[in-house]
Amino acid sequence: MKYENLLLKITNRILYITINRESKLNALNKLTLAELHFAVTDSLTNPLIGGIILTGSGNKAFVAGADILEFSSFNADEGGNLSREGHNKVFNVIHNCYKPIVAAINGFALGGGLELAMACHIRVASDNARLGLPEVTLGLIPGYGGTQRLTQLIGRGKALEMILTANMISANEALNIGLVNYVETPENLITKAEEILNKILSHSSTAVASAIRAVNAGLTDGKDGFEAEINEFSSCFTTPDFQEGIAAFKEKRKPMFTGIA
Repeated sequence: MKYENLLLKITNRILYITINRESKLNALNKLTLAELHFAVTDSLTNPLIGGIILTGSGNKAFVAGADILEFSSFNADEGGNLSREGHNKVFNVIHNCYKPIVAAINGFALGGGLELAMACHIRVASDNARLGLPEVTLGLIPGYGGTQRLTQLIGRGKALEMILTANMISANEALNIGLVNYVETPENLITKAEEILNKILSHSSTAVASAIRAVNAGLTDGKDGFEAEINEFSSCFTTPDFQEGIAAFKEKRKPMFTGIA
């Protein structure tokens, strides 16, 4: 597929996805969301890809929000469809992706941009990043999972403060409240994301996928996270990676995982 709004590169099992709308501060329009859906789902069947780093073009913004002009005239049904389609095709796909995704937040992450980062498994922010959910200033609320994922990450009180005041917070405050995992200089941002992802990729990909599914189950209505953990734990015993991990432990050597389920 030829991408208009994304730049893709695969190096050492990492797929780098860069949202490339710098003149629009990488705002999410329909085409960008469609391309993100394809890029992430396509990565699942590509054996050359172990994980993803998601970032924005330039040094001003990761994603400064959704493209407001695209939905400014929508009615309630159109707004609902916009939100539901975004959930189903992009944000939930990223959240449930069994290959790890690290968001490298290189500047503003606002509205849909922060929601996109929160859907990723791990977040690293540059020290000049600013994060927030300003939707109430438009007479809206977050529509791509922001009310739920922000609450899961930082708790109800702080999430309500950020959503209801529409205040932006600094990268360091985001780190202090658990919204991001690390803060780095802009020059070291991608390097830190690579360091985290390469550490993950050195382990069993089948075990990593099981861990992601178990953690996500505990955040999903109608699912018992503990039961999901038991089932995922059990399934690990059937994999070649488990046999290799045990053999390597006994032989006091580094395991050579294959990732075969």
